Amino acid sequence: MKATGIVRRIDDLGRVVIPKEIRRTLRLREGTPLEIFTDREGEIILKKYSPMVELAAFAVQYAEAMAQSTGLMVCIMDRDQVIAVSGGPKKEYLQKPVSRELEHAITERMTVCAARGEKSFIPLIAEEPEGVTAQVVVPIICEGDAIGAVAILGREARMRFADAEIRLALTAAGFLGRQMEG
Repeated sequence: MKATGIVRRIDDLGRVVIPKEIRRTLRLREGTPLEIFTDREGEIILKKYSPMVELAAFAVQYAEAMAQSTGLMVCIMDRDQVIAVSGGPKKEYLQKPVSRELEHAITERMTVCAARGEKSFIPLIAEEPEGVTAQVVVPIICEGDAIGAVAILGREARMRFADAEIRLALTAAGFLGRQMEG
C-alpha cells in the first residue's frame, strides 16, 4: 500500500471525501460503486466494485467457446479491465486496464465495427499490441447500466467484419448482461 500524505476527516454524516487527484488517477466518478474491506490492523480498503467479477469464470468459458467456433480473438471487459481473453495473446490483454476510448464507448453504449486505420477503430487497452486488423465491440448492458463490453478481434491482413460478427457480439453481450441480472 502506498501512502499519499493526504489526511481527511469524517464529517457528521460519516462521509470522507476522496481527493480529486486520486479520483482522477483511479477513474472514480460520481456514482462509481466502491466495495469496502477491513483488515485486522484497522485499515479500511476501498476498491472499485465490478459486478462482472462474479461472472469472470463464466466469461472465460464463453470467450473460449466463441473463439473456438469462430477462429477469432475474443475479449470480455468490465468497465476497468479485460477479464477474459481467448484465441489470442492472453498475457498482452488479460487484466490490463481498458483504454479511455473503450471506457467512453462502453459509457456511451456505442457499438463499434471497424478496421485498423479507420477513424472509428478504438484501442481496447492503452498500449494495444500490433496485429489486430478488425474489431467489433459491443457494450454489455445489465439492468439498464453499461457494465462492460464484448470484443471480437481479427488478426488477418485487410480483414473486415460484417453483420454476422456484429450479431454474434450482440448475442454474447446480451447473454452476459442477462446472466448478471439473474
